[in-house]
Amino acid sequence: MRSKAFAELFLPQSSQKARAARSGAPEDNPAIQEIWHVVGAIPRGQVSTYGAVARAAGLPGRARLVGRALRLAPKGLRLPWHRVVGAGGRIVFPRLSLEHREQSRRLKAEKVAVKAGRVGGAFMTTLDAK
Repeated sequence: MRSKAFAELFLPQSSQKARAARSGAPEDNPAIQEIWHVVGAIPRGQVSTYGAVARAAGLPGRARLVGRALRLAPKGLRLPWHRVVGAGGRIVFPRLSLEHREQSRRLKAEKVAVKAGRVGGAFMTTLDAK
């Protein structure tokens, strides 16, 4: 799998455009819409993992797609993206990044205990699988 930086530096522009055209709009992708629906249903003060969201959306093994769907989500959806964490309750953003600080701040505002970049298991919610 090639990184975004690699693609920008070494792949011809036409290849990037063709890949973007094949992917289509996220609003037209039922899998991404289902992920958005599941994330929107995570209760305030609770968190879930990328893998659990994927399973609840009927997409077992597609945790990375959950991350992609959250990146592609329009701001107008106002999804509670901060309630989704990595395996073991870990905030997946680099520790010193603005995103890490923002996710930690939002979780703490919802009274979720965050310590050393991890959320305690007591705050994990069980999502119903599709």
